[in-house]
Amino acid sequence: MLTLSGALRIVIDETTEREGDLVVDDGVVVAAARTGGETIDVSGCVLTPGLVNAHHHLLQTAFRTLPGTRGVPMADWLPTMAAAYSRVGVDAELAHAAASVGVAEGLLNGVTTVADHHLTWPAGADTVAIARATAGAVRGLGARLAFVRGSARDDPQEAAASAEAIVAALLPGAAGGVSADGMLQLAVGPAGVHSDCRETFELFGEFAARHGLRRRTQANEQVDVAIALERYGRRPIDLLEEWGWLAPDVTLAHLCDLTGTEIARLASAGITATHAPGCDLPMGWGIAPVAALRAAGITVGLGTSGGGSNDAGHLLADARLAMQVAPLVGPPIDARSVLAMATAGSAAGLGRPELGHLRAGAAADLCVWDVSGAADAGVADPVAGLLWANPGRRPRHVVVAGRVVVRDYELVHEDERELVATLRERIDR
Repeated sequence: MLTLSGALRIVIDETTEREGDLVVDDGVVVAAARTGGETIDVSGCVLTPGLVNAHHHLLQTAFRTLPGTRGVPMADWLPTMAAAYSRVGVDAELAHAAASVGVAEGLLNGVTTVADHHLTWPAGADTVAIARATAGAVRGLGARLAFVRGSARDDPQEAAASAEAIVAALLPGAAGGVSADGMLQLAVGPAGVHSDCRETFELFGEFAARHGLRRRTQANEQVDVAIALERYGRRPIDLLEEWGWLAPDVTLAHLCDLTGTEIARLASAGITATHAPGCDLPMGWGIAPVAALRAAGITVGLGTSGGGSNDAGHLLADARLAMQVAPLVGPPIDARSVLAMATAGSAAGLGRPELGHLRAGAAADLCVWDVSGAADAGVADPVAGLLWANPGRRPRHVVVAGRVVVRDYELVHEDERELVATLRERIDR
């Protein structure tokens, strides 16, 4: 049991906050105080649910700030990244090292669950070994992982067979694609209509239905719209609907270029969305009309995307960016709403109602943010101040499933410097 004592403010969910103590027992939040266990003094701190990074490409942690990848059209960015993958060689060792650093970075910045849309599968690669290595790295750090068996121009039949093998190896017999302890989830998702054909979407859709998995893909970024129009004479949303990918179990990332009619169609289909401003904005790929999506009734989560386009895995910083750029494409969005996107909104896209809030019975994933320092002095609203004040803010403590995984700004289960050294050595080699 764990008691967090004396919080300045506890964010239960988007509409509920209180002061005082939060008690965790057997991995869940409980309603009443209990005796025993560890007590951590969190006076001067704000407690929030753990952040849920709804869209990442963990492998790209090994490929940040590469020459020729900043502020360029996606048609140039994609082959530059592919050439880098080929030079280094993508295998289970690299996947483990990159995921270890990427998830460590996320935990140190308050991310307790990460959805990893893995798209790079070299010919002849041991796909099960890559998936197992990624999952092992995340579990070793104490975080939760939603591993998405993606596809980027892969052979449709081979991709479907690989997904089958990954589920059999990592989650044999698990219902709904989630492990019994809730620490590992599997999903499927092509990169997008710009990359994958109708057969891939349909085979992945059939596979997901058979195993009860969530589906995720990317849609309506710059290159996605251009290629869909060139190749099919239609926009991506038209194709996704025809191919069976506008449904409540589908999450669409990016969505920068949408018409009002398309937003209405997405809302009617019951999809969820993921906003990734830290990727799309600096690359010049567009800004999702988040306020319009939310006004239409679409649940929106938040993701960083990968290190090849967003060189940081700091989801709270991207939440701040999302709040700041919202007025460029619609009405402003307040800090609590954006924080809810980074927690409950992202969790909804994963089909995980136990995540993203701190109501009694919730999974005990949470962050302790110290707001007693100079950067927060004079802040009238400490919850809004989490986003408005102190750019680059990091949590003092992070708890996942009731276990402390970051204590006093340091990882508990791994040495950060050793993880970095291992990744550097693998890239150099």
